Amino acid sequence: MSERTAAAAGPGAPGDIDSRLEGHRVELTGYCYRMLGSAFEAEDAVQDTLVRAWRGFDKFEGRSSLRSWLYRIATNVCLDMLSAGKRRARPVDLTGPTPLAQAALNPLPENTWLEPMPDGRIIPTTDDPAEAAVARESVRLAFVAALQHLPPKQRAVIILREVLAWKAAEVAELLGTSVASVNSALQRARATLTDHESVAADAADPLDAEQNALLERYVAAFEGYDMKALTALLHEDAVMTMPPFDLWLRGHDDITGFMTSLGAGCAGSRLLATTANGTPAFAHYKPDPAGPGFLPWAVQVIDIKDGEITGLHCFLDADRWFPLFGFPERLGADAVR
Repeated sequence: MSERTAAAAGPGAPGDIDSRLEGHRVELTGYCYRMLGSAFEAEDAVQDTLVRAWRGFDKFEGRSSLRSWLYRIATNVCLDMLSAGKRRARPVDLTGPTPLAQAALNPLPENTWLEPMPDGRIIPTTDDPAEAAVARESVRLAFVAALQHLPPKQRAVIILREVLAWKAAEVAELLGTSVASVNSALQRARATLTDHESVAADAADPLDAEQNALLERYVAAFEGYDMKALTALLHEDAVMTMPPFDLWLRGHDDITGFMTSLGAGCAGSRLLATTANGTPAFAHYKPDPAGPGFLPWAVQVIDIKDGEITGLHCFLDADRWFPLFGFPERLGADAVR
């Protein structure tokens, strides 16, 4: 929390309140991101939560843990933000795949789309491999998209119970309801997720040798714009999405056909590796048409399953995503392939 925010909050809070609240920022951001499906709305919700906590700290009587109290505030903030019934989606949630011959780039408003999020902003550091695995699985694009089909309070219940492993009584206290109501909401939420969640991709961290080799071949194929090599890496039913466009493609023939037609300007690009939503990801830079070097173009989030790429999700609003991920504004002409 900034000094300006602290000053505006007024006197009376303990001297270490900043560090105590900031220590919960990453996990709260992960929680709000799962609830809202938006990177920027999640960060706004967490900032609102921390400011409310600061201003109300003198009323916090310690009847629950600080962590529980913060989650209660964050839940109320998210429920308020979701009161209008907003639901973010992936292109695959809105329409069927488009044949290449009919491909057209039709943008939809920003608030339509589920947004990517850097792992470091939403996955807390832990020495427990099982806990880390649950955290990564629960921020996958497919899982967060499935959560969007739930009413807001059901989202909170299933995240608190099955992702964060809270007890039913703890969730009931947080939501101001009964244990029976929490258990009923959890059952309904599970049934909805079963209907909407797709097959989980392989884990991004830690990557095994086979996954690393696959990604190295992907980078070489993409940067070399070698469609034959790329086809060999794609599952036959792989999907490619490109928010903010509603178009999405299925199958390596349509994906590579698009890349050599409407997407031909990506030839000669460069990729920088990162992670997002618990999966491998890349910053995609296109050649600068004005001269040497490369300009931001997209954040690619990659799904891998059983040694093949099953999803290539390209978030094209580079002005939004590259600062969020901390990527360079451009790459020089000597960027290593």
